[in-house]
Amino acid sequence: MNATTTKGRAADGLAAWIAPGRTALVIIDMQTDFALPEGALGAAGVDLSAVPAALAAAQRLATAAREAGVPVVFVGLMTSAAEDSPAWAEWMRRRGDDPAELCRSGTPGAEFVGPTPQPGEPVVSKLRYSGFHRTELDATLKRLGVDTLVVCGLTTECCVDCTVRDAFHLDYQVFVARDACAAYDPELHDATLRSLELNCAILTTADAVAAAWAGA
Repeated sequence: MNATTTKGRAADGLAAWIAPGRTALVIIDMQTDFALPEGALGAAGVDLSAVPAALAAAQRLATAAREAGVPVVFVGLMTSAAEDSPAWAEWMRRRGDDPAELCRSGTPGAEFVGPTPQPGEPVVSKLRYSGFHRTELDATLKRLGVDTLVVCGLTTECCVDCTVRDAFHLDYQVFVARDACAAYDPELHDATLRSLELNCAILTTADAVAAAWAGA
């Protein structure tokens, strides 16, 4: 079997595996505080150089999903002082760091960037890393009747990783668009993707997903 035949069969498999009607696109934490220079992490001097390409790839995914009738679900950190995690704050202190205020509800820092929710698209708010922890995400996906997720977002090693693992534990088939995710450390990005691929997800790209949906 030649390489062209192998790639063709893989593409055919992807189209069936992520077919509209069984799949949702889940976009995680693409928000100002995590993604833009004027956000909390950018203002703190975090290297955001990997983020713009991921935002652009996620936008291509969202456009392709909408054109194919694939539901787009946004998951975002939406915090308040009353609901901050004491354990997280104490962990930060023990590391010698000051706990940061991230994605406060109703502030510019919590706004979605890159792809943004369109009217009628679900937006799930979370308070911890995983999009499934004490949220309506699982119930939302079940109402949509999907068993398969294409996931992208920020950051690869944190909220994407935690959400993907929980999705797998809840028996979803999970595909991660690796170029539509980013970490602030490229080595962490690559290592996390390798771990997810070994344990609970199939890696793909935004363009491969878009092509599969375009041909559906």
